[in-house]
Amino acid sequence: MIVSPPSQPPSPPLPQPPGRPRLARATDLPAVRAVTDAAYHPYIERIGIRPAPMDADHAAEVAAGHVFVLGEPVAGLVVLVPAEDHLFLDSIAVHPDAHGTGLGRTLLGFAETRARELGLPEIRLYTNALMWENRKLYPRYGYEVVERRVDGPYDRFHYRKPLG
Repeated sequence: MIVSPPSQPPSPPLPQPPGRPRLARATDLPAVRAVTDAAYHPYIERIGIRPAPMDADHAAEVAAGHVFVLGEPVAGLVVLVPAEDHLFLDSIAVHPDAHGTGLGRTLLGFAETRARELGLPEIRLYTNALMWENRKLYPRYGYEVVERRVDGPYDRFHYRKPLG
């Protein structure tokens, strides 16, 4: 007699790698705003002002081809602005519900890939002095502090990462 094992509920699907970011479309604007607001809102109380990405002209950034999104639905995004001698990482945002899933790491890696695709030798970015989580994170990924500068109401650390 053959005994079949007891039936078990199907196991949940294994987590999938986040994939490659794609260029944002106009239809992504609500998600771009929502993810940006959710990611930066916790900093308002700490820094005493709305972080600049919350007030960015997202429609103009998307129209210019500077916004890349990740996830379905969108859970992360990066705003990349090419300059003559570097790629400026203007903003990176991961929805709090997606923290710890590797989206931020994927977006940082994508920024490097994009800079290389464009033939740019380095990435530059800045972060608010009171966003200490970011100030700990960027050096772990090879970014070096260039300067600390006050721009209007924002006290920022400026970073660069040569891609060599």
